[in-house]
Amino acid sequence: MARSVRNQKVRWHILVFLAPAFLVYTAIMIIPLFGTMQLSMFRSVDNTQVFVGLGNFKALFGDPRWSESFWNAFVNNSWFFLIHMLVQNPIGVLLAALLSSNKLRMKAFYRTSIFVPTILSFVIVGFAWKLILSPIWGVAPSMLDAVGLKSLFAPWLGKEEYALTTLALISVWQFVGIPMMLIYAAMLSIPDEVIEAAECDGVTGSSQFWKIKLPLILPAIGIISILTFVGNFNAFDLIYSAQGALAGPNFSTDVLGTFMFRTFFGFQLQLGDPNMGSAIATAMFLIILVGVSIYLFGIQTRLRRYQF
Repeated sequence: MARSVRNQKVRWHILVFLAPAFLVYTAIMIIPLFGTMQLSMFRSVDNTQVFVGLGNFKALFGDPRWSESFWNAFVNNSWFFLIHMLVQNPIGVLLAALLSSNKLRMKAFYRTSIFVPTILSFVIVGFAWKLILSPIWGVAPSMLDAVGLKSLFAPWLGKEEYALTTLALISVWQFVGIPMMLIYAAMLSIPDEVIEAAECDGVTGSSQFWKIKLPLILPAIGIISILTFVGNFNAFDLIYSAQGALAGPNFSTDVLGTFMFRTFFGFQLQLGDPNMGSAIATAMFLIILVGVSIYLFGIQTRLRRYQF
C-alpha cells in the first residue's frame, strides 16, 4: 500500500526542470505562430483590420497577382530541396562510409575540414561564393583555365537556368558535413558483433556496406531527410545574401522565404502587406507540417524495424 501511494506522487521536479524551456519555446515560437495565423485572416481596409477568413489564401492560390509568384517560389523551393536530397545526402552517406573505414588515416582532420563550412555565416558564404563565381574578378575562371576547362565557365549566378541550381550546390557544400556526421555516428553505433558476424560470412568491403550497414542506418537517413526538408523549405539567408530580396535574375531563385520577406516588409517599389505576408508564412508552415506528418506516420513506422 505504501508503494502504491509513493508511486502516485506527482513528480514536481520534472515540471520545474521543463518549465523554463517550455516558457521560452512558447514565448518565441508558439505565440508568434498563432499570432501569424491570426494576422493572415485579416485584411487592411482604410487602415482598419477587417476579418476576411480564408480570403487571403484564396487570393494567394487563385489571384494571378499572387498565385504566379507563389507557385514559382514553391517550384523553386521544391527543386532546391530535391538537389539537396539527390546530392547532399548521398555524398554525406559516402563520406561517412569512408570515415568509418579502419584503413583511413587522419579521420579527425577530414571530419573537421568537411564540417567547418557548416559553422560559417550565411552572409559570408553567399558573398564569398558570389565573388568566386564572378566573371569579372572571380577566381573560378582562372582556376578552370589552369586545368584547361575555361570554356565551361559561365556566369552561373547571372543566368536564370543555372542560378538556383548553383545556389543549391553552394548550400550543399556548406551543409554536407551535417548528414556526414549524423550518418557517421549511426555507423559507429552498429554493434561490433554484427560486423564480425558479417565478416565471418565473407561479407566485406562495399558489399558489407550495402547489405549490412545501409539497412541499419536507414532510420538515421530518414531523420536527415526530414531535417533537410524542413531546412530547405525555410531557406532564405543564402539566397538573400547572394541574390538579394528580388532573388534574381528575374525571380529565378525566388523561394517561399524571399517571397514572404518581400510581401511582409516590402522592398523597393513593393509596399509591405503584413496580412498577405502572414498568409504566405502560414502556407509555409502548413507545407512543412504536411511533409513532417507524412514522414512520421508513413515512413518512420516502417523504419523502426531496422533499429536495435
